[in-house]
Amino acid sequence: MRVFGIPNCGSVKKARVLLEERGIDYEFVDFKKSPPSTALIESWVEQAGIETVLNKRGTTWRKLDEAQKAQTDTAQLVALMAEQPSLIKRPVIEAPAALIIGFDADQITNSL
Repeated sequence: MRVFGIPNCGSVKKARVLLEERGIDYEFVDFKKSPPSTALIESWVEQAGIETVLNKRGTTWRKLDEAQKAQTDTAQLVALMAEQPSLIKRPVIEAPAALIIGFDADQITNSL
């Protein structure tokens, strides 16, 4: 199991605590130190959809210019997320039976 995110993100912290409390081993991948590849982001988008993967609620999104925010082409949005991984909703959990994007304790627990 791999958990992708940023160590100081509240949602990522909650997910890691939940996994640790249940004794689940996982590999943590820090977006800042190891940004996800375009191909990996594309696979997440194929599985979950662009609206699920793209974080439009964070400060990184708010700092984009209007042309970038108006972008609707999935390939362009994936490229933008590859350049700025903070635009990816966190955490991204690649579990054996599911891809979980964002913190949802029930979904995480049910996928273990």
